[in-house]
Amino acid sequence: MPGKSEASFTANAAPAVSRGRLLQVLGMWFGMAAAIGNAIAAGIVRTPGEIAKSLPNAWLFIGVWIAGGLYALFGASSMAELGAAIPRSGGQYNFSRRALGDYAGFIVGWSDWLSTCGTAAVAIVIAEYSGHLFPILAGHVRLISAALILGFGILQWRGIRWGSGAQLLTAVLKTAALITLVVACFILGAHARAAAPAATAPLPSVPAGWPLAVAIVLGLQAVVYTVDGWDGVIYFGEEVRHPGRDIPRAIFGSVFTVMGLYLLLNLVALYVLPMNEIAGNNFVLGTVADRVFGRFGDPIIRSIMIISMLSCVNSNLLFSSRTLHAMSCDGLFFRRVASVNAGGTPALSLLLSTVVSLFFVLGSFERVIAMLSFFFVTNYMLTYTSLFVLRLREPQMHRAYRAWGYPWTTGTALGASVLFLIASIATDRDNAPLALAMLVLSYPVFRVLKWVSNRRITPA
Repeated sequence: MPGKSEASFTANAAPAVSRGRLLQVLGMWFGMAAAIGNAIAAGIVRTPGEIAKSLPNAWLFIGVWIAGGLYALFGASSMAELGAAIPRSGGQYNFSRRALGDYAGFIVGWSDWLSTCGTAAVAIVIAEYSGHLFPILAGHVRLISAALILGFGILQWRGIRWGSGAQLLTAVLKTAALITLVVACFILGAHARAAAPAATAPLPSVPAGWPLAVAIVLGLQAVVYTVDGWDGVIYFGEEVRHPGRDIPRAIFGSVFTVMGLYLLLNLVALYVLPMNEIAGNNFVLGTVADRVFGRFGDPIIRSIMIISMLSCVNSNLLFSSRTLHAMSCDGLFFRRVASVNAGGTPALSLLLSTVVSLFFVLGSFERVIAMLSFFFVTNYMLTYTSLFVLRLREPQMHRAYRAWGYPWTTGTALGASVLFLIASIATDRDNAPLALAMLVLSYPVFRVLKWVSNRRITPA
């Protein structure tokens, strides 16, 4: 609605229902820890080999990582403005709903919630790696992964201070371990490469013309998927003590930290391994560690990745519980789910998020995740569109931070998102039509949930 004021939005955001008592106790460092915990996980193990297979050239290989980092940086500027101006917990859902309406918010919120719950299934990889390190744990993958998710759910149930403490601890351990790995590989890598036997696998040829353009787009898409999560602080907007100051700082700090670590890890891979050992390798960091540390390499890299993914499981439960809580407050899900316990945890939302995460662990939901990945870039596209809409419709909105380079940086991020979305549709003929079908079917679900929610608060 044109001219809709910030006050009226806030008043309408939670009609006739208390939003509970989320505690305003978080700061910049937690925001960075949440982002680092979510963004740096299993993707860095697999993605380098996939990109190198399509772009078997060191300059092109590093170039797509740098370009992906610039996309995140341009998007960070826009996300920081929105997060500081609309400091509500719940993530990108809040921006799309305010700028584009309830249905757009519903699409972003539900797809974000489900995909975030699905991401918690990296607990399966933790269990598999644990079985390699400790043979007594082998063969109990589902049990261990379910126990991990339940354990973090119980921890967070006690309150945000427990969940945030676990996030800070695991993020610090992860960052320290990765930096130590990078330094050790640069110190010992030259000798390891010189002593390695000559690689015999043929190097794939570098594509040219249109195939090269397609390979670059797909490489960028893989990078963007891998670094996703740098905006983690926006899931906790109303729990940050000084949102106008700390949300932009956390977002930019997260982008630089995540991309800095990813670039260093890929440079280490190029330093230690020839390109034909990287291309198509599904465990590049493991190969690097084997080459540098010998028989200790495998347990070292698996231990680091376990720490990384523990942080990811915790952060995704934190994210998903906030998204569902915000939607419940706004009447897009059952309003009872908006309740918050004394520790500042949206308890029913956390319970549902934990249960759905367990379904992803115990079932076979790869197809669902593949379909939800279609919405991944769509959510970013709607978020950057929201900034344009709000700048035009609500010019008087208080903006503690304004996106630098606007409208060019926002437009670049939006254009790249559209390009990635087109690439997703063009390259995934199996899942994209199903995702579009989910989008069509979502509208009646949206109407029913909204009707049920509003009916429950209608005065007698």
